[in-house]
Amino acid sequence: MKLHEQRVAHLNTVTGYGPGYIEINGARHAGNLIVVAAAVQSWAVAGFESLQRQDFDPVLSHEPEVVLLGTGLRHRLVHPALTASLARAGVALEAMDTRAACRTYNILVSDGRRVAGALLQEVAGS
Repeated sequence: MKLHEQRVAHLNTVTGYGPGYIEINGARHAGNLIVVAAAVQSWAVAGFESLQRQDFDPVLSHEPEVVLLGTGLRHRLVHPALTASLARAGVALEAMDTRAACRTYNILVSDGRRVAGALLQEVAGS
């Protein structure tokens, strides 16, 4: 699916997504990603079920005020201890399916919010 939204040239925005990829500013990326206004990097995590607090260290290095966790093809609830751990660091953690996280990320980054997308990718049937 292509997202058509006004883009600010100096910000990373999600311009499309589909099975096995997320497109940032027209460039396709496979695998799990961290995206912030000024950077895109791969995120070396095994998957949703194995997420630990330390998995968010590379995300937090960008000093976001909110982290949008894209949980894959469907919305999943994050363990309260993980949410509480990030809250103690002064960071809100919002979990939603990855498609919703991509759309929400675009809105927040275009509003000038310090947002990070921590996006898990899955292919249907995996």
